[in-house]
Amino acid sequence: MRGLLLWCATNPWLAAHVPQWGFVRRAVRRFMPGEEFQDALKVAVEWKPRKIGALFTQLGENITDLAEAAAVVQHFEVVLTRAAEAHVDPIISVKPTHVGLDIDGAAALANLQRLAAAAEKAGGWLWIDMEGSAYTDATLDLYTAVRKKHQHVGLAMQAYLYRTASDVARLLELKPAIRLVKGAYAEPADRAFPAKRDVDANYLALSTFMLPELKRDRLRLVLGTHDVPLIRRITSFGDALGIEREKIEVNMLYGIQADALIQLAKEG
Repeated sequence: MRGLLLWCATNPWLAAHVPQWGFVRRAVRRFMPGEEFQDALKVAVEWKPRKIGALFTQLGENITDLAEAAAVVQHFEVVLTRAAEAHVDPIISVKPTHVGLDIDGAAALANLQRLAAAAEKAGGWLWIDMEGSAYTDATLDLYTAVRKKHQHVGLAMQAYLYRTASDVARLLELKPAIRLVKGAYAEPADRAFPAKRDVDANYLALSTFMLPELKRDRLRLVLGTHDVPLIRRITSFGDALGIEREKIEVNMLYGIQADALIQLAKEG
């Protein structure tokens, strides 16, 4: 099923036609505040009093035209500016292939450096998304290069990949910001844990490895998951280490586990 969904997501004909189908628009309304940035910003403003922030992204990847990549960068620059003007934390998340990685690695790096500078100027953050494992090395290199020049830049890391523990350890010298996700791409069994229970176990192991580093202010940790029982296990480990609850952040997609997110925010 995962492979089918990923194929649908990258099929040009489906991308052009499916969003126009009425039943699809109704089905996704719960998970998307709207089709324009202004719709997302409105929701972010409404949620701010609950001490719940927002991370803005634009769907898209694997572009084949650097002019399109430039347009993506310009769009995110506008997002950062308008979010700051609305007194919402200007935080964006970007896929490397959405800013040109498939075309020109140097151009993708320049685009990410530009967005990192724009995010810092706006008082916000740039998060770099991790895509399929074919891009892992290139994405790590991009993050390392951007992080050496900018403070407010983070990287998504995938718990289902066998290599992630060593990648996290290697990044520690940068004092990284890491958003730990389980992973959503179809990967072969020689690269990723095929069983959910093993992914969950590795997610817990990676998190507990990073908690002492978080306590020593050697990294920023964001739990990017809707698995509330797993989140609570990790925060209980944090409590035992004397880590303030507000230092362990949680990211969830809009429209999923909203009640749980509200409760977690109330708890700190």
